Amino acid sequence: MCHKIVIIIISIFSFGLILNSGYAQSGDTSLSNNHIAVYTFDELEPLLYTDSNKIHVVNFWAMWCAPCIKELPIFENYATQNKNVEITLVSLDFPKDIETKLKPFLKKKGISLNVVLLDDPDANSWINKIDRNWSGAIPFTIIFNHKKRSYHERSFENIEDLKTEINNTINSK
Repeated sequence: MCHKIVIIIISIFSFGLILNSGYAQSGDTSLSNNHIAVYTFDELEPLLYTDSNKIHVVNFWAMWCAPCIKELPIFENYATQNKNVEITLVSLDFPKDIETKLKPFLKKKGISLNVVLLDDPDANSWINKIDRNWSGAIPFTIIFNHKKRSYHERSFENIEDLKTEINNTINSK
Protein backbone atom coordinates (compact mmCIF):
# COMPACT_ATOMS: atom_id res chain seq x y z
CA MET A 1 0.00 0.00 0.00
CA CYS A 2 2.80 2.45 0.94
CA HIS A 3 4.58 1.60 -2.32
CA LYS A 4 1.45 2.51 -4.33
CA ILE A 5 1.17 5.88 -2.55
CA VAL A 6 4.79 6.70 -3.38
CA ILE A 7 4.21 5.79 -7.05
CA ILE A 8 1.06 7.96 -7.15
CA ILE A 9 2.90 10.93 -5.59
CA ILE A 10 5.81 10.58 -8.04
CA SER A 11 3.36 10.31 -10.94
CA ILE A 12 1.48 13.44 -9.86
CA PHE A 13 4.74 15.33 -9.40
CA SER A 14 6.03 14.21 -12.83
CA PHE A 15 2.73 15.12 -14.48
CA GLY A 16 2.94 18.57 -12.90
CA LEU A 17 6.46 19.06 -14.26
CA ILE A 18 5.35 18.02 -17.74
CA LEU A 19 2.39 20.40 -17.65
CA ASN A 20 4.51 23.22 -16.33
CA SER A 21 7.19 22.80 -19.01
CA GLY A 22 4.51 22.68 -21.70
CA TYR A 23 2.99 25.88 -20.36
CA ALA A 24 6.30 27.69 -20.54
CA GLN A 25 6.69 26.65 -24.18
CA SER A 26 3.13 27.44 -25.20
CA GLY A 27 3.95 31.00 -26.20
CA ASP A 28 2.71 32.68 -23.03
CA THR A 29 5.96 34.16 -21.83
CA SER A 30 4.32 36.59 -19.44
CA LEU A 31 5.64 34.72 -16.42
CA SER A 32 9.24 34.74 -17.60
CA ASN A 33 9.10 38.31 -18.95
CA ASN A 34 7.21 39.77 -16.02
CA HIS A 35 9.82 39.13 -13.39
CA ILE A 36 9.63 42.03 -10.98
CA ALA A 37 12.78 42.63 -8.98
CA VAL A 38 12.35 44.01 -5.46
CA TYR A 39 14.92 46.60 -4.43
CA THR A 40 15.83 48.64 -1.40
CA PHE A 41 16.75 52.22 -2.29
CA ASP A 42 20.47 51.40 -2.07
CA GLU A 43 19.94 48.68 -4.69
CA LEU A 44 17.77 50.92 -6.88
CA GLU A 45 20.00 54.00 -6.74
CA PRO A 46 22.50 52.86 -9.43
CA LEU A 47 19.59 52.65 -11.91
CA LEU A 48 19.10 56.40 -11.47
CA TYR A 49 22.48 57.24 -13.04
CA THR A 50 24.24 56.40 -16.28
CA ASP A 51 27.57 56.92 -18.01
CA SER A 52 26.06 56.58 -21.48
CA ASN A 53 24.38 58.88 -23.97
CA LYS A 54 21.30 56.69 -23.83
CA ILE A 55 18.19 58.44 -22.54
CA HIS A 56 16.65 56.96 -19.41
CA VAL A 57 13.17 57.58 -18.04
CA VAL A 58 12.40 56.35 -14.52
CA ASN A 59 8.82 56.70 -13.33
CA PHE A 60 7.70 56.21 -9.72
CA TRP A 61 4.10 55.03 -9.52
CA ALA A 62 1.61 52.79 -7.70
CA MET A 63 -1.56 50.88 -8.60
CA TRP A 64 -3.62 53.01 -6.20
CA CYS A 65 -2.58 56.25 -7.97
CA ALA A 66 -5.13 57.17 -10.68
CA PRO A 67 -2.86 59.68 -12.50
CA CYS A 68 -0.08 57.07 -12.47
CA ILE A 69 -2.30 54.45 -14.05
CA LYS A 70 -3.51 56.91 -16.67
CA GLU A 71 0.03 57.64 -17.88
CA LEU A 72 1.36 54.05 -17.99
CA PRO A 73 0.17 53.51 -21.60
CA ILE A 74 1.96 56.73 -22.57
CA PHE A 75 5.28 55.28 -21.39
CA GLU A 76 4.51 51.96 -23.09
CA ASN A 77 3.68 53.64 -26.41
CA TYR A 78 6.70 55.92 -26.25
CA ALA A 79 9.01 52.95 -25.62
CA THR A 80 7.50 51.09 -28.59
CA GLN A 81 8.24 54.05 -30.88
CA ASN A 82 11.65 54.91 -29.40
CA LYS A 83 13.92 51.92 -28.88
CA ASN A 84 16.83 54.21 -27.97
CA VAL A 85 15.12 55.23 -24.71
CA GLU A 86 15.19 52.97 -21.66
CA ILE A 87 12.09 53.26 -19.49
CA THR A 88 11.86 51.77 -16.00
CA LEU A 89 8.69 51.82 -13.93
CA VAL A 90 9.35 51.83 -10.18
CA SER A 91 6.31 50.49 -8.36
CA LEU A 92 5.75 51.67 -4.80
CA ASP A 93 3.20 48.93 -4.12
CA PHE A 94 3.60 46.21 -1.49
CA PRO A 95 5.92 43.28 -2.28
CA LYS A 96 3.29 40.84 -1.01
CA ASP A 97 1.01 41.98 -3.86
CA ILE A 98 3.40 41.25 -6.74
CA GLU A 99 1.93 37.90 -7.76
CA THR A 100 -1.71 38.48 -6.82
CA LYS A 101 -2.21 42.10 -7.86
CA LEU A 102 0.74 43.77 -9.61
CA LYS A 103 1.49 41.17 -12.29
CA PRO A 104 -2.20 40.69 -13.19
CA PHE A 105 -2.62 44.49 -13.30
CA LEU A 106 0.34 44.92 -15.67
CA LYS A 107 -0.88 42.10 -17.89
CA LYS A 108 -4.40 43.57 -18.05
CA LYS A 109 -2.99 47.01 -18.94
CA GLY A 110 -0.63 45.55 -21.56
CA ILE A 111 2.49 46.90 -19.86
CA SER A 112 5.67 45.11 -20.95
CA LEU A 113 8.21 47.70 -19.76
CA ASN A 114 10.84 46.95 -17.15
CA VAL A 115 9.09 47.12 -13.76
CA VAL A 116 10.87 47.00 -10.42
CA LEU A 117 9.39 47.38 -6.96
CA LEU A 118 10.93 49.70 -4.39
CA ASP A 119 10.59 48.21 -0.91
CA ASP A 120 12.24 50.70 1.38
CA PRO A 121 10.19 52.07 4.29
CA ASP A 122 12.47 55.04 4.94
CA ALA A 123 10.87 57.24 2.26
CA ASN A 124 11.92 60.43 4.05
CA SER A 125 15.52 59.45 3.41
CA TRP A 126 15.42 58.25 -0.18
CA ILE A 127 13.01 60.88 -1.55
CA ASN A 128 15.52 63.62 -0.74
CA LYS A 129 18.36 61.59 -2.25
CA ILE A 130 16.49 61.54 -5.56
CA ASP A 131 15.47 65.20 -5.58
CA ARG A 132 15.46 67.65 -2.67
CA ASN A 133 12.47 69.42 -4.22
CA TRP A 134 10.35 66.26 -4.51
CA SER A 135 7.46 66.31 -2.04
CA GLY A 136 7.04 62.54 -2.33
CA ALA A 137 3.87 62.80 -4.44
CA ILE A 138 3.47 60.44 -7.38
CA PRO A 139 3.63 60.11 -10.27
CA PHE A 140 7.22 61.31 -10.32
CA THR A 141 9.49 60.93 -13.33
CA ILE A 142 13.21 61.39 -13.85
CA ILE A 143 14.54 61.91 -17.39
CA PHE A 144 18.32 61.71 -17.80
CA ASN A 145 21.42 60.71 -19.67
CA HIS A 146 25.05 61.06 -18.58
CA LYS A 147 24.99 64.87 -18.93
CA LYS A 148 21.44 66.10 -18.33
CA ARG A 149 18.68 65.39 -15.82
CA SER A 150 15.17 66.67 -15.12
CA TYR A 151 12.53 65.86 -12.51
CA HIS A 152 8.78 65.90 -13.06
CA GLU A 153 6.36 65.74 -10.15
CA ARG A 154 3.28 65.44 -12.34
CA SER A 155 1.61 63.12 -14.81
CA PHE A 156 2.10 63.28 -18.56
CA GLU A 157 -1.11 63.99 -20.46
CA ASN A 158 -0.13 62.31 -23.73
CA ILE A 159 2.82 61.01 -25.70
CA GLU A 160 3.58 64.47 -27.12
CA ASP A 161 3.84 65.84 -23.59
CA LEU A 162 6.39 63.14 -22.71
CA LYS A 163 8.31 63.68 -25.98
CA THR A 164 8.50 67.41 -25.29
CA GLU A 165 9.92 66.91 -21.79
CA ILE A 166 12.46 64.36 -23.00
CA ASN A 167 13.58 66.67 -25.80
CA ASN A 168 13.69 69.68 -23.47
CA THR A 169 15.84 67.77 -21.00
CA ILE A 170 18.29 66.29 -23.46
CA ASN A 171 18.57 69.40 -25.64
CA SER A 172 18.81 71.93 -22.80
CA LYS A 173 22.00 73.95 -22.43
